[in-house]
Amino acid sequence: MKGLTASLWPVRYKPYPDELLTSWLIRLAWGHGLKAQTFCNRVFGGRHQVWNRDSDRLAPVWLINALVEQTGTPRQIVYGTTLRAYEGILYPHFRPSGTLPWVQTLMVYHRSRRGYGVQFCPVCLAEDECPYFRRAWRVSFNTMCMRHGVMLHDRCPACGMPVVYHRMEMGRGSVFEVGSMADCHACGFSLVEAPRQEIWGYDSQALSFHLGLCRALTEPAGAGMVPDKLRVMHQLIRLMVSRYKTISLRQYVSKTLGVDDPIEIAGRVFVETQPLVARHHLIQLAAWLMVDLATRLEGAWRAGTLRYNHLEKDFDEAPDWYRSIADLFMDWRRHKRSPG
Repeated sequence: MKGLTASLWPVRYKPYPDELLTSWLIRLAWGHGLKAQTFCNRVFGGRHQVWNRDSDRLAPVWLINALVEQTGTPRQIVYGTTLRAYEGILYPHFRPSGTLPWVQTLMVYHRSRRGYGVQFCPVCLAEDECPYFRRAWRVSFNTMCMRHGVMLHDRCPACGMPVVYHRMEMGRGSVFEVGSMADCHACGFSLVEAPRQEIWGYDSQALSFHLGLCRALTEPAGAGMVPDKLRVMHQLIRLMVSRYKTISLRQYVSKTLGVDDPIEIAGRVFVETQPLVARHHLIQLAAWLMVDLATRLEGAWRAGTLRYNHLEKDFDEAPDWYRSIADLFMDWRRHKRSPG
């Protein structure tokens, strides 16, 4: 393909609304008639790798610069295709490795993926003129599609494999033999045919709270997000998946709501590594607490399911309003707990 070394590439697609950087990059590669790996090798050289790491999260400067310069897309729009643009909204400070709050983990192994880090709405994919993957589909608490009122999926319903759209090219002679990003890379099942499941929840107020979070993701620059609330929710979920036997908050809330608890704790657990059903369960429980946090935490405390020192454990820069609630349980002598 001639012209790839020019200041502007021959094909200069712009990102679709909320499109992920790597989804956009694949469309650019295919638009030039090249496989994604071949395209990246030609334009970035062997020194820069895209597919053996989470480039949507890392947002390397060299990649951002190249897309700005060679597609003529404003830097702010290019940067907005990355998960790093959520800094200060979903998480306070970016870090390149380890679990990043509210960002689904891909668990990259060479160019494959072992984690279920990419979600999708089958109706969105079906309606797309050219199917593409959204940035919001990498957000842990975003388990529902607000546009279509259905649950998202985090794997191929036919074979159970993670969504790894850049591997659609594997085993194909040329890019023209590739179907679309909406096909499973492992078995070829069309993800647009995945079952449409209606949104579900345990409590109307908790579901409304959760829906509000998902809806806010669609607003420009996270305008509807309240970062402090997200951080507190994340802390509550950390407590609910704690390995400490003295903490049984998850079991308490599940019992209070009269629902089964599908979570199995084996080693250290992060919400960002959990399958969709388990995540949705945890977020519904945390949302129920958030609706009336002081009252419901007191109920959990009186039931002996957590202690004061747990509430702020490893919670750096906790909001003042949350500390005020936690401080209510500082002096256990002032509170008479209910039995067992």
